[in-house]
Amino acid sequence: MKNYAKIFKWMMLALIVISFLLLIIGFANGFEANDGTWTDVLLYWAYVMIGLAIVATVVVGLWIGIKNDPKMLVKVGIGAVVVVVVCAVAYLLAAGKPAMGMLTQPSASTLKLTDTILNLTYFVGVLAIIAIIAGEVRLTLINKK
Repeated sequence: MKNYAKIFKWMMLALIVISFLLLIIGFANGFEANDGTWTDVLLYWAYVMIGLAIVATVVVGLWIGIKNDPKMLVKVGIGAVVVVVVCAVAYLLAAGKPAMGMLTQPSASTLKLTDTILNLTYFVGVLAIIAIIAGEVRLTLINKK
């Protein structure tokens, strides 16, 4: 485990140095010069950093979880299937109707995707409210005993 700590430390240091260099180069060349090329570079680098963080969190979390409890992989698989089913239901319920008040309409696939994301937002909001209420009811019932 000690070797992993060193590897992660050096990888993190390399990412910080690259980020700092890109920032310095961006300031030196001007972010608005060359049609904002350095702004785009920094945005793409931020996307890469966010992607690396998400991948590292998921991979390390799965690795540690599987190492501690091999049955956890089944639970993660069930959770992934539930997420796919909820996304599929949101997609099937999405109307994809033309946007009101717009002179030029986006493509039908864009409208369908937008409605799907809105449906997912509604679903997650309702599920969060249900989870809060159910959690409070459960705590109330447990504390009565």
